[in-house]
Amino acid sequence: MPRTTKSVTAKSKHKKVLSATKGHYGARSRLFKTAKQSNIKSLQYAFRDRKNKKRALRSLWIARINAGARELGISYSVLINSLSNKDITIDRKILSDIAINDSAAFKKIVKTATS
Repeated sequence: MPRTTKSVTAKSKHKKVLSATKGHYGARSRLFKTAKQSNIKSLQYAFRDRKNKKRALRSLWIARINAGARELGISYSVLINSLSNKDITIDRKILSDIAINDSAAFKKIVKTATS
């Protein structure tokens, strides 16, 4: 029976890691050992930053709503409290989009919430 080697398997595993680290700097994209470490770390960063992205976008939406509300003479916290008291359920993403792109509709929402 012929002798078997791990060369085909090793080559494919190395190729997979090196293609995953294609845009990394220096040895991180060329040498297998450092590329493997770099790939593991990049996946950790990706996992963490998927959560941080949600956090950052929510704070952006809040800043946009606050800017739109202050133009109409009301603060963000008062607006959100008024919306919840009136049972108007509109999420921050949509509300910020309305505040940026459709100021007339945003003005109506604020007027309805505060009246």
